Amino acid sequence: MLYWWSKYVLLGPLLRLFFRPSIEGVEHVPARGGAILASNHLAVADSFFLPLLVPRRITFLAKREYFIQPGLVGWLKKIFFTGVGQVPIDRSGGSAAQAAMDTAVRLLREGNLLGIYPEGTRSPDGLLYKGKTGVARMALEANVVVVPVAMIGTDKVNPIGSRIWRPRKVRIRIGPPLDFSRYAGMAGDRFIERSMTDEIMYALMELSGQTYVDLYAASVKEKAAAASAGSDSASPTPPIPTDGEDEDGRGSSRVPGTRAS
Repeated sequence: MLYWWSKYVLLGPLLRLFFRPSIEGVEHVPARGGAILASNHLAVADSFFLPLLVPRRITFLAKREYFIQPGLVGWLKKIFFTGVGQVPIDRSGGSAAQAAMDTAVRLLREGNLLGIYPEGTRSPDGLLYKGKTGVARMALEANVVVVPVAMIGTDKVNPIGSRIWRPRKVRIRIGPPLDFSRYAGMAGDRFIERSMTDEIMYALMELSGQTYVDLYAASVKEKAAAASAGSDSASPTPPIPTDGEDEDGRGSSRVPGTRAS
């Protein structure tokens, strides 16, 4: 209930007034049934504007920290994020990662439209970073299409670290669904999942016009934080190797869109 009130009464009219959002390709979003909306991620504002302009209800997997902040503000955040359809997940790895995967697959099998950010975190500089293969495994296990979505301009509305949003034009571009049924039954094959993820990121690169970087955004953020702290010798924790990447976060010299042989 709060989802629709927020969209049409509480927040939606104000967002439309101040940011004049527009959308292209909304016809590519399936009218019913489970599907994944795979989007680039420039700002927290992404999770507000995409549900605003897509007619179907979107469920996002949100980091658990949004739901456990203490105090009145934390309680209000929990009520808000729960009410607008966000599902908390633990991103600490291991069994927690599997639990998050199971939740996503269950939601998709129930016919929900699931919003995913394949980069795993916001871009630190507006570039498009390497996607994590969880999105591919979800698509294979739930047998659903992946719809690529490009958010444009939200980083100008809501720059990292900003507390007040700035009136700027927001655009959303949605591409044709990516059908991976040719890989049916191959969930768990790291090369297939890497190939699918690269194909998704290539579609996002074309839609958004962003420059692609073959590194994980999280690794780039860790290195930047270490450098700013004057810890040039610090060794950031490598990404969890769930899909066979090298420890530095690079894959096997693929470009987005390369298919598995």
